[in-house]
Order: sequence, then structure tokens, then C-alpha cells
Amino acid sequence: MTSVAYDWRLTRDLDEFLGRAGGFLRSRPARHTVALTVTDALRRRGTGGYGDDAPLFGVLERGGAVRGAFFRTPPYRLNLTAVDERDADALAARLADVDGALPGVMAEPDTGGAFAEAWRRRTGATVVRDGSDRLYRLADLTPPGPVPAGRARVANAADRVLLARWYRDFADAIGGTAQRDEGEWADDRISYGGVSLWETPDGTPVAMAGATPPVAGQVRVGPVYTPASLRGRGYAGAVTVEVSRAARTAGAQEVLLFADLAHPTSNGLYRRIGYRPVADFAAYAFTGARGRDGGTAGAGRSQSGPRAAPGGLRATAGPSSSPRSCGGR
Repeated sequence: MTSVAYDWRLTRDLDEFLGRAGGFLRSRPARHTVALTVTDALRRRGTGGYGDDAPLFGVLERGGAVRGAFFRTPPYRLNLTAVDERDADALAARLADVDGALPGVMAEPDTGGAFAEAWRRRTGATVVRDGSDRLYRLADLTPPGPVPAGRARVANAADRVLLARWYRDFADAIGGTAQRDEGEWADDRISYGGVSLWETPDGTPVAMAGATPPVAGQVRVGPVYTPASLRGRGYAGAVTVEVSRAARTAGAQEVLLFADLAHPTSNGLYRRIGYRPVADFAAYAFTGARGRDGGTAGAGRSQSGPRAAPGGLRATAGPSSSPRSCGGR
């Protein structure tokens, strides 16, 4: 790993990154949920799982301790842990030399704002805040009433076509593009029981809710999706409750989800079923920046998590009548 200015160290080696930053990320598994789940997915599926270009990772080390970290899985946004203004500025200076096509950043608001301003100042990019997401943690699970008729069940190989279609429809509904091939996404989720369906008494699936594999004691719920013609009947809320219950029963110490703050109905539902706020995250898009190759950066969609599915995990609105819902890579 090459030492850089202001203690930032960059690498494209996942094992090297986790060797340095893994303990730091696991020390706050809720706030670092996106980094934990994305790097776990990269380890399981290979570093080409989110795009053709190699991911970029960075660690901020000072005084023998890790103070911050980031990852980016091109073409998605930078996902950055909380750092102060000086360290955000130093990172922007470094990345302006090595990643001129950076499409945006996702971070806690103070960090995201500091990095976005530093990026604007150093590259001439136009910077727009284009999303706000809230991370929730499950406290006491309280099923909403009345629960719609039917039951939840774990999706299996027979549901592959349906899952692939709903994953694509989910991406369309939140105004983006699928971050992965829909068939590959369905196969991966089926492999570890990572999607549950709510089905009516006659066995018709009407909603889905996913969950990440457990990492560092945390599981994140998402995506949650109900087809437009079936919304407003409580299906997504019911399946979200069951996925949350299953994660806790399986031993997850923290069950998390993201919700888009632009959708108060969804946020209200999550609170009613027992989720409590942990932290907010801000998404910024960059356009018009000049990279070292003379090219121009595009706005790009965010990734994993909140607004980004691992590099760009996108967290969106919740299981309400809105088509947007908790995202997850």
C-alpha cells in the first residue's frame, strides 16, 4: 500500500484494505454497514462484481490507528466514513489526481459536505446534493396491524425469474439502472436465503424483502419492493417485519435498514415497526470535473447503501405506497 499525503493510503487490493481497515470498520458495524457488506460481497463474488474497473480503497492512518476509510466500486460513488474537514480535503486532493471520473460521494452530512466542497474547489466540478437517507436500527419489533392475509416464505430457485424481474423493476422504480445483472443478483440472494416473499393465501407472491448476509454481527434489510398495482395493502410492511424477525432469530446483533428521508410515510412505518434512527447520510453528485486524463466526470448513480449500491449501495424509501424502498446490494 502506497503512503500518500496527510496519512491517506490507497490500494486496489481488497485483502490489504481489510487487513488495515477491517478492525476499524467492525468497531462501528452499524455506521459502517455499507462498507462491511460491500467488501463482504466483493470477497464472495470477486472484485468485478459491480463493474469492469477495479475497486479503489483507502485508509486514513494516524498515530498508529485507523481514523477513516473509503471504498469506490466504479462506476458508482465514493463511500466515505466520517472524517474531519482537513482529512476530507486531503482525500479530495489525492483523488483529483487518481480518479478524475468520480461521480459523487455518500457520507454522513458533515463529511459529505466537506468532501464535496473540496472536490468542487479542486476540480471545478458542479456539486449537487441529490439525496438524504436515514439509517435505522431495529429495537423492539412491533408488527403493524392489521397484518394482511398470507404468509412470508424464503425465496428459492423456483422463484428466480420473479426475483430477477422484481430486482429490475425495483431499479426502474427508483429512477436508476440495476447495479448487477438481474439473474446474477437473484442467484446470489437465493444461495444464502437472502430474499423473502409475502404471498397471499392462494400462494401468489405480492412483495419481497431482502437482507444481506451477516457481517460483524449486523444484517441490513433491503431491497423492499411491491409492484405498483399491489401497493397500499400492507404487504411490504408485513414482509419487512418477517425478514427483520428472521435476522434477529438467526443471531444478528444489529438489524439495520436505510430509508430515503424524502418519503415520510415510509420512515413513519419503519419507526412504527420498531426501527430507531442511528445516523443520516447525504449523497452528492459531481458533474463537469476535469480529471488528469482531460475527461469529464458524469453524475453517476450512487451505490450500496445508502445511495449507493456498494460502491453504490442505494438506500431509498421504505415499504409504503411509494415505489422506492430500502436498497441493498
